[in-house]
Amino acid sequence: MSALDNTTDIPDEVRARHEELCRELDDHSYRYYLGNPIISDAEYDTLMGELRGIEDRYPVLATQDSPTQKVGAPISVDFAEVEHLVRMESLGNAFDTGELNAWGERSAAEVPVGAYLCELKIDGLAVDLVYEKGRLVRAATRGDGRVGEDITLNVRTIGVVPERLREDVRPAPELLEVRGEVFLPVEDFEALNKRITETGEHAPFANPRNAAAGSLRQKDPRVTATRPLSMIVHGVGAYVPAGGGKDVAFTSQSQAYALLGEWGLPLSDRYKVVGTMEEVREYVAYYAAHRHEPAYEIDGIVVKVDDFALQRRLGSTSRAPRWAIAYKYPPEEVTTRLVDIKVGVGRTGRVTPYGVMEPVVVAGSEVEFATLHNSQEVARKGVRIGDTVVLRKAGDVIPEIVGPVLERRDGSEREFVMPERCPECDTPLGQQKEGDVDLRCPNARSCPGQLRERVAFIASRKALDIEALGYVAATALTQPLEPAQAPLRDEGDLFDLTVDQLLPIRTHVLDPDTTEPKTDPKTGDPKVVSFFANLRGEPKKTVEKLFEQLEEAKAKPLWRVLVALSIRHVGPRAAEDLARHFRSMDAIRGATEEELASVDGVGPTIAASIREWFSVDWHTEIVRKWAEAGVRMEDDEPEFGSRFLEGVTVVVTGSLEGFTRDGAKEAIAERGGRATASVSKKTGFVVVGDSPGSKYDKAVKLGVPVLDEQGFRVLLDEGADAAVGVRINRSPEDGAADAAEAPAAEGADA
Repeated sequence: MSALDNTTDIPDEVRARHEELCRELDDHSYRYYLGNPIISDAEYDTLMGELRGIEDRYPVLATQDSPTQKVGAPISVDFAEVEHLVRMESLGNAFDTGELNAWGERSAAEVPVGAYLCELKIDGLAVDLVYEKGRLVRAATRGDGRVGEDITLNVRTIGVVPERLREDVRPAPELLEVRGEVFLPVEDFEALNKRITETGEHAPFANPRNAAAGSLRQKDPRVTATRPLSMIVHGVGAYVPAGGGKDVAFTSQSQAYALLGEWGLPLSDRYKVVGTMEEVREYVAYYAAHRHEPAYEIDGIVVKVDDFALQRRLGSTSRAPRWAIAYKYPPEEVTTRLVDIKVGVGRTGRVTPYGVMEPVVVAGSEVEFATLHNSQEVARKGVRIGDTVVLRKAGDVIPEIVGPVLERRDGSEREFVMPERCPECDTPLGQQKEGDVDLRCPNARSCPGQLRERVAFIASRKALDIEALGYVAATALTQPLEPAQAPLRDEGDLFDLTVDQLLPIRTHVLDPDTTEPKTDPKTGDPKVVSFFANLRGEPKKTVEKLFEQLEEAKAKPLWRVLVALSIRHVGPRAAEDLARHFRSMDAIRGATEEELASVDGVGPTIAASIREWFSVDWHTEIVRKWAEAGVRMEDDEPEFGSRFLEGVTVVVTGSLEGFTRDGAKEAIAERGGRATASVSKKTGFVVVGDSPGSKYDKAVKLGVPVLDEQGFRVLLDEGADAAVGVRINRSPEDGAADAAEAPAAEGADA
């Protein structure tokens, strides 16, 4: 054996540098794979060259785990089983105050409980993180409590989870195992489901917890990285202090939270340490009444004996710790009768079943309709027309039929049969491609339902923002009572409308949720209106407003025109990226699939959809007609130095006096910046107006620069460096004061 092959002959400083280079290069490879590199290719090559030099001198270090031996293939999560260092226990449950009181009495009878820590029970996914010498080395699901699945690569995409612990206050531990809950904030869940519905990627998620779980189990971490996941840490497993000493740093749950906060781990700002069970009950009662106040879903309260020494004395049963309990709130569910299951046609031709129910109030609002996604979902839930069904709001937002109440069936119920023909145009339905779950109407151009939905979408705020072209107007233009009076063969005719075409039109008033005609409350007959003409046959004021806004829409930026075309999968973000890169409709139309896919934020699915859309003659005819009518098909080349926000992400939250939400986003995009919906440690600035909500609190917690409206104008006029100087510096308590008053937190986040 050569002396250089003997591991004992390798100097400690060389071995340490080799380990450091391996970690650093693995990290840079991962970031490059996610499309978020932080060093140049040249810098990467320099580091790789140094590593190869070390391994040339000491070949024994060139193991299969070394970056020099790895092929640059896509990273994939394999969900290998891993054993937790300390078992993750389940909690016992209390479903009423009697059970909660009994737990408190049992605990107090065994030990002198001086304090309880109360915290929100987040309805998310339990995750275990392991840090070695301050570096995140593993993340795993809870599994059976002893063994979970390795999801390290996916968890590393979560912005609030530090890859390295902060050490500006105290050294990082030699080993630290922490537990927490990964979740999707309700607002971000709504935005995600909206995007999924618009792009047709797959069926929307039923609730934020399912969305979080599905996101963490993606084989490709790049998909997880697109989901605005967050995490809150709520427990400690294995722990070895810095230097490997035996001193135990944590004496209580609240003190542990204080230390975890110093190391940069994400903590709740809503926990509270109290001295009596009476105060515990007050905390439980407060959040029972303010359940929707947090930015995330909760399903109860967790109560823990705060002192760790007392926790150890109380111990655990074979199933759960005696020193903690979960008080579970009753689910917000009701029962009602499923009157019918009907189907609606969307703008991309997707035919979606929905339930029609006897109206019922759930989570504070009256619900009459709920989507059932597709025929397979109807079969999976096992619901029949006429059933009494359990209804809830998924994520307390979207009405969801949970399932039937079987004991209430009387034999009169009937199975739902998915129609074989389009309910709007009678065209046979089919799959767009083999294996699709959804059925679609292929009559895209002439189906009145699809055309109506596309025209209504053109007028939406995310497209051309034509307020006068609402749902009733879109119905009138595409489905008048006299079909021969319909002025639109397709949306290509929209900008060539004349007043004379509009005045004779009479139409039903359709419910946007069901596309069924609304009824006249006096007669019970379908409601019919002459939308554009008054009783004298003269144009209403809305006609003048419509033509004014159609003229204004012609000048909207290219990305809005792209969105308005209803190209499948092309939402506002992809459209902005395409417009920024190509700058003209002709360039986008002429680009190859590979050129389109190479654009940041686009990828192969969107690229293929764009090429397919432009291959259809009547689609390109729409573009030609719009261009001839004066619709903007090309963005001006940016002035020199005007894109000074290139690479800067900005989140706008709350109401601004001088900007609409869309106006603020466009101002950012015009300067090369990116307006995003969620806050992470990579966010450049958060702009706050009136009633900013949880995004402001998250920005403060992550140390993201926060601007008021004056600061936002400085950012737009002078750039990021100038804006940093005028950032507002309110404390987290100021943010809490803006919201409804809640029990004060103690410990690290107080």
